[in-house]
Amino acid sequence: MRIRHIELKEANTFVAAHHRHHKPVAGHRFSIGCYHDGNLCGVAIVGRPRARRINQYDTLEVLRLCTDGTENTCSKLYAACRRAARELGYCRIITYILETETGTSLKASGWRYCYTSTGGSWNKPSRPRTDNAPTCPKKLYEAVLFHGKEGVV
Repeated sequence: MRIRHIELKEANTFVAAHHRHHKPVAGHRFSIGCYHDGNLCGVAIVGRPRARRINQYDTLEVLRLCTDGTENTCSKLYAACRRAARELGYCRIITYILETETGTSLKASGWRYCYTSTGGSWNKPSRPRTDNAPTCPKKLYEAVLFHGKEGVV
């Protein structure tokens, strides 16, 4: 398997064709593709955290991770996202998975479980929105890359 940078347009096309419950994203910091025998078998789209209270300057979020089912692709992509975030100087990288998912690929690539959210809708009276994603509880996983401004994990 080989990891390479991929443009957002191509990553979103892959997400539209293969993701179980999410649509493509509008923006990102970077995207990564995983290739097996020269064929694209998975993508990861990494951007700023969606939750407003998470510092977007020192934290990245894996917004989409999607594969065609090729074995070990998820673990390979999560590990690549972690390495890239660290090289770019971020302190932490996070992602959310559905409560029903096991997180095996995340654990295998060095991420740790933090907590399970209560779930719910982003739609609020003060800011009306249409829910396009599952509103069930989600598990937050993180990889801490640096402590403070200078300390390395």
